[in-house]
Amino acid sequence: MSEQNFSNHAQMVPGFHYVTAMGLFLTVIGSGVHFFGAWGTEGQYAAALILVLSALTLVATFYARIFALKAQDRAIRAEENLRNFARHGALLDSKLTVRQIIGLRFASDDEYDELAKKAIANNMSEKEIKQAIKNWKADTYRV
Repeated sequence: MSEQNFSNHAQMVPGFHYVTAMGLFLTVIGSGVHFFGAWGTEGQYAAALILVLSALTLVATFYARIFALKAQDRAIRAEENLRNFARHGALLDSKLTVRQIIGLRFASDDEYDELAKKAIANNMSEKEIKQAIKNWKADTYRV
């Protein structure tokens, strides 16, 4: 990968984000079509079970992704608290939101403090913080 910056820092995993998501979505649609086609027949019960299981699999996959992102967010918050503590002997300002901390994750040490103050004062979003970063600090582990 070339040098990481705002325009290329988002990572997509094609097997998950495209293949699995599309496959599950199409499975739910197909099972719905099958269910309504089997309406009033002997196979209606089996078609309903397939539809419910397909929908639950889609929901479970969605939640698995959300839970993984939440765990990453917690890890980033802890890393940034440690980073701030190592530099200043204090934890991050409690006025910073988790989303702002995640945006600050990419800021170099040279601009971190000023950008954190600006984020609090201007209630900057994660995206605004990332766009304001001049010296990008790459994070290649987050997916």
